[in-house]
Amino acid sequence: MYKILVINPGSTSTKIGVFEDETLVFEKTLRHSTEEIAQFESIADQKDFRKKVVLDALQEANISLDSLAAVVGRGGLLKPIVSGTYETTEELLKDSVHGVQGEHASNLGAILAHDIAAPLHIPSYIVDPVCVDELSDVARISGSPAFERTSIFHALNQKAVAKRYAKEKGTPYADLNLIVVHMGGGVSVGAHDHGRVVDVCNALDGDGAFSPERVGGVPNGQLIKLCFSGKYTQKEITKMFVGNGGFNAYLGTNDMREVAKMAKTDPKAKLVREAFIYQVCKDVGAMATVLCGKVDQIILTGGIAYGQDVCDEIKARVGFIAPITVYPGEDELLALAQGALRVLKGEEKALKY
Repeated sequence: MYKILVINPGSTSTKIGVFEDETLVFEKTLRHSTEEIAQFESIADQKDFRKKVVLDALQEANISLDSLAAVVGRGGLLKPIVSGTYETTEELLKDSVHGVQGEHASNLGAILAHDIAAPLHIPSYIVDPVCVDELSDVARISGSPAFERTSIFHALNQKAVAKRYAKEKGTPYADLNLIVVHMGGGVSVGAHDHGRVVDVCNALDGDGAFSPERVGGVPNGQLIKLCFSGKYTQKEITKMFVGNGGFNAYLGTNDMREVAKMAKTDPKAKLVREAFIYQVCKDVGAMATVLCGKVDQIILTGGIAYGQDVCDEIKARVGFIAPITVYPGEDELLALAQGALRVLKGEEKALKY
């Protein structure tokens, strides 16, 4: 049995878990106040602060570091890489510090995992970071050589639920064609073609359906005029797209449960809710064409998938494409532990960044 420490850093929290193989034996969400975070110039500068908080929590829970077989952290905005479990090599750590595709708290995952594991002489890993890129060449073409479509999506959860479905069906993931729909603060819809996500909506930059916090794809002409109107800075427009978009922009909430309540009496909320489901379903249809209509299963996941009404309405629109399975929520801690466990058990080889 392998004991694995899992670290998932968020903007104002650090979630940690300790697993014995796939069994969670300890879990805690360590909250960080705005004041605590504000004292650091960059995300990488938070390393020592967050490391101490993690180690203090483990000590308080009487979990001996010497009992650990590995430490795994959530991967951040690295260079585009294929799916898998990666060793926290010097190059990977350097790019995590610099945030080669942007600053995000998840960049700390590899840094913290390595810093805790190295003195213990045990391995440290990251698993399926958001920068996983398995796009086919044709999916990268945007319409102008000035732009290239890139892959940033909920890779950790999409891959985890796809493999979970395959395992439950007793079929190798590499033998299946799946469409996975992640619905959380952001939305990503991916076409899994025999184990590779060959096309996916970019969940960060604005692509595909809008979400509780993001605008998704918008009319290009109107966007150009907005950018040159002089009314907004680049930072303000970025925030409009990521954070203040979607449900937040229309209804002032990012909670789908609140939207559902509002929709019962407010025609605007009802229409926005319907538009969200409509756009998600359009993306599912698009990914079905990517797979040439040969879709074994559609999987709905993420926090919004807890809503039976939303899942039922999606099924009504896209159920003709393929059967639908729902795995609500996103068990990222378990997914990280499973990625490390596959390497420790020799089922997979750790990849080099």
